[in-house]
Amino acid sequence: MYAIIETGGKQYRVSEGDIVHIEKIDDQEAVTFDNVLMVSDGDNFSYGNPFLDSAKVTAEVMNNFKGKKVLVFKQKTRKNHRKLRGHRQQHTAIKIKSIQAN
Repeated sequence: MYAIIETGGKQYRVSEGDIVHIEKIDDQEAVTFDNVLMVSDGDNFSYGNPFLDSAKVTAEVMNNFKGKKVLVFKQKTRKNHRKLRGHRQQHTAIKIKSIQAN
């Protein structure tokens, strides 16, 4: 059984027991995702329009961490203007506990 959920403007395919890295969410111990786009149980598929009303995915928050550094370099030709900036995105690791598709 797997589901497709939406969080942080992105979509993730999750199964029970998966560890998924998503955009940072506030400090919580457990999270319930109501934005479930699709649930599959073998041969049976349920699609939402855009979300399924009765489906829920519960997960446990494991830890928060920073991603790899992304460098942004800007330069203007023949003007001796250079700018180097870095960014590290905040992420949260979650473990999927259950998928409910009623």
